[in-house]
Amino acid sequence: MRKVNNNSSLQEAGEPKEKISNAELGQLGIDDLEILVNFSRVANGLLKHRVMDKTQILANLEALIDDPMPYALKKGGKFKNLAEDVIALRKEGKFVKQQRNTFELKKEVANFPVWGLEHIEVGALAQMKTAIQLPIAVAGALMPDAHQGYGLPIGGVLATTANTIIPFAVGVDIACRMCLSIFDLPAQAVDTETDKLKTILVDNTYFGMGCATKSYFDSSLFDSRAWGETKVIRSLKDKAYAQLGTSGTGNHFVEWGELTIAEGALDGIPAGSYLALLSHSGSRGFGGAVADYYSKIAMTKTKLPAEAKHLAWLDLDKDEGQEYWIAMNLAGEYASANHHEIHNKIARALGVKPLTRIENHHNFAWKEQLADGTEVMVHRKGATPAGEGVLGIIPGSMSTPGFVVRGKGNVTSINSASHGAGRLMSRSAAFKTLDRAAIAANLLDKRITLMGSDVDEAPMAYKDIHTVMAAQHDLVDVLAKFEPRIVRMADPREKPED
Repeated sequence: MRKVNNNSSLQEAGEPKEKISNAELGQLGIDDLEILVNFSRVANGLLKHRVMDKTQILANLEALIDDPMPYALKKGGKFKNLAEDVIALRKEGKFVKQQRNTFELKKEVANFPVWGLEHIEVGALAQMKTAIQLPIAVAGALMPDAHQGYGLPIGGVLATTANTIIPFAVGVDIACRMCLSIFDLPAQAVDTETDKLKTILVDNTYFGMGCATKSYFDSSLFDSRAWGETKVIRSLKDKAYAQLGTSGTGNHFVEWGELTIAEGALDGIPAGSYLALLSHSGSRGFGGAVADYYSKIAMTKTKLPAEAKHLAWLDLDKDEGQEYWIAMNLAGEYASANHHEIHNKIARALGVKPLTRIENHHNFAWKEQLADGTEVMVHRKGATPAGEGVLGIIPGSMSTPGFVVRGKGNVTSINSASHGAGRLMSRSAAFKTLDRAAIAANLLDKRITLMGSDVDEAPMAYKDIHTVMAAQHDLVDVLAKFEPRIVRMADPREKPED
């Protein structure tokens, strides 16, 4: 659960005072008088002190009643004592959750295409089958890098009715994206100027959950009126400003590498090998807070069976749907500006302007049309847009190549491709099974200079990128190959947030 401090209140000064009534709490299924009093005290205390707004408090309480354990285990959490009360009552058999009205899933599982089926885990397939059974689902597809996630699997593409949007099908890191700058410098610079390039990365990149920028290249995005559109956005503006130009944790990176471009592949750039800069990150704490807030509202508004609860949607014809749509699109602009800030600072330090820049989202929702003209909302959660002629970047791992691609516009895949190699094993499995000496040997063999990272991001934790690319030859054309050489990621002690 995200904590919002008093300086980032979602309820603003001057607004009318609200109260959460016992009747509203009773609708959550609270039928024990003592518990009702405790819930009312905590809920109205949070409201009074403007820690959260009413909708968020009720969403957290409903989530707590459904599954109290995460709240009970959260040290210092605002709902910890309530969660412990609920657990105690359940043990006594005294607490019964009120039955919820749910939307039914479709009884038939519609067919959906899968690329690289033999390399996709059962859990990801099961999640996609559940998603395609949603009453709002129109079409779906699964990319060859797919693996299990929350709600929609990573590598999942889901088209829903045009007026609906699923926060968890967009992803927690809204607008997570790739950005590539190509410089008119020889690729050999990664060997001849290694120390200089390392220093530039260290001086101009910031990693970690709480990291903040020390100076700005261009913060003009914050002049946009969009930052005043909703209470949620206004409350997060300061956090977003502080984190502009930062990269977070987990699989986020900024790296130098060798880019080999095929003849005639990229307009205006001759074939050859170039020094290039590649980055991977998203909308940071701003996008994470937006996702947390509206996913809980969606699960309150849209009641679904337990196996589908993370696929709850918002209606774009309702206030909360419009608010999320505005916030998601602003997060997209912010994520792009975030990458530009990083690349511009590094280009300035290098003393060379890039020849061109290529970039794309791979956690987002777009209003599109299917081949038959049907208007839909296309959710790509860990999937690269691959409409005809659309450029994108598909990375491998820290020691395997990534690729600049051009979409073929395959309508069966809903104009999509993979967003990377995809995880072969979970982070916990990587820590249990991978050998640090073997990882070091791999990096030495591939001539990789690594700053930061840990075992869970080792090359062996990912699928073979060549196998993934071969499985989607009908989705994209390869224009260039990027070989990572000098890689910077978050320190090992940092908790992954991707």
